Parts: sequence; structure tokens; C-alpha cells
Amino acid sequence: MKSILLIGLGRFGRHIAIKLHELRHQVMAIDQVEERVNAVLPYVTNAQIGDSKNKEFLSSLGVRNFDLCIVAIGEDFQSSLETTSLLKELGAQFVVARANRDVHAKFLLRNGADEIVYPEKQLANWTAIRYSSDHIFDYIELEGDNAIVEVSVPSHWIGKTVGALDIRRKHHINLLATKNDRKLETAVTTETLLTPDMTLLVLGSHSDIHRCFHI
Repeated sequence: MKSILLIGLGRFGRHIAIKLHELRHQVMAIDQVEERVNAVLPYVTNAQIGDSKNKEFLSSLGVRNFDLCIVAIGEDFQSSLETTSLLKELGAQFVVARANRDVHAKFLLRNGADEIVYPEKQLANWTAIRYSSDHIFDYIELEGDNAIVEVSVPSHWIGKTVGALDIRRKHHINLLATKNDRKLETAVTTETLLTPDMTLLVLGSHSDIHRCFHI
């Protein structure tokens, strides 16, 4: 369990608050708009109405005591930038900031952000890849040219074992798990038999995955 300071409670920030609640983290939520603060009260440990650009207010929160600070401000880049800078100035351990454009990301990184997230861009990429193929059911992009993809079992693999297919050597991808009726099975062995009602979670480069599954 981590202690997390969440600043900015628009749609993106609210969804973060709900998920952090599900994960049982302790969350302090901040926004200038009272209605937004009230909306997340059931999901956070504490919440305050305040201006994150105000150094005195931000300092009163004990920023350095949080394991993670998330700046989820999306509609006002200047506020996001000032908040990120102040958090680092006040001793924040780790700051994740939201960016809508590459130029925003550059400024945020220069002013103290440790990591950048692009909600719209990342969701757009996921949507394009997920729904432009008949074979992909989920997709997680990793660093470099790698990804974890949930795909259907190719027809010529059905009825064969993982060992017989020799997937890693022949296709340069790793089979992480199989999924059947939404049940995930991570104990994949050479004896695992592939069936038509399964999907596969595979790890590899985009090119290897696309080549292997003809995406």
C-alpha cells in the first residue's frame, strides 16, 4: 500500500482515484472545484479544496511524505507545469504528470516530472490496434518496440501443445499465459494444449508479433 497525492480531479483524475481505491492505496485528493472534490470522497482517504499553484497550500500537505504524486491536471497546462515544479521544490519523492502533447511533456520533464503519461494518446493507440485487427483482444505497449498482446489461437495451432509448437525458438515471442472463460492460467508448460476457446497473452517485439499472428 502506498500513500499517494492526486492533484486534479477531472474525468482522468477521478478514474485514477477510483482505481487506486480498488487497489487499497491511501490517497489525498486535491482540486480547486468543490464538486469534483465531493465526487471522489467515497474513494479517497482525504480530500481538500485548494490551489496547487499556491506554494503555502501545497507545503501544508507534507508533500515529501507521499510515496507518489500524480498531477492529473489536463485542461490548464500552466497549472500543471507550476504544480509539478513546486512539488519537486518541496521535496516530492516521485512525480507523474499528465501531458497532452509532446512539447508539454518536454517542459514537464525539465521542471521536475519523473514520468509522463499521455491518456488520450495511449488510449488512441490502444483503440487503433485493438479494433483494427480481428485477432487482438487486448494490448499493452512496453518500452522500446515491445508489447504484451492478447490474441486468438491461430487455427493451425489448435490441438497442439506449446512444446510441439516451439513458439519461443521459431517465432521469438514468449507465451506468458492462456485465458479461457476470462480465467487466466499463468502456469504454461510444454504440455499445455491449445484449444479454440483460448486466447494467448504473448510478449515480444511488434514486428515478431505481427509476423507470427499475421496482424
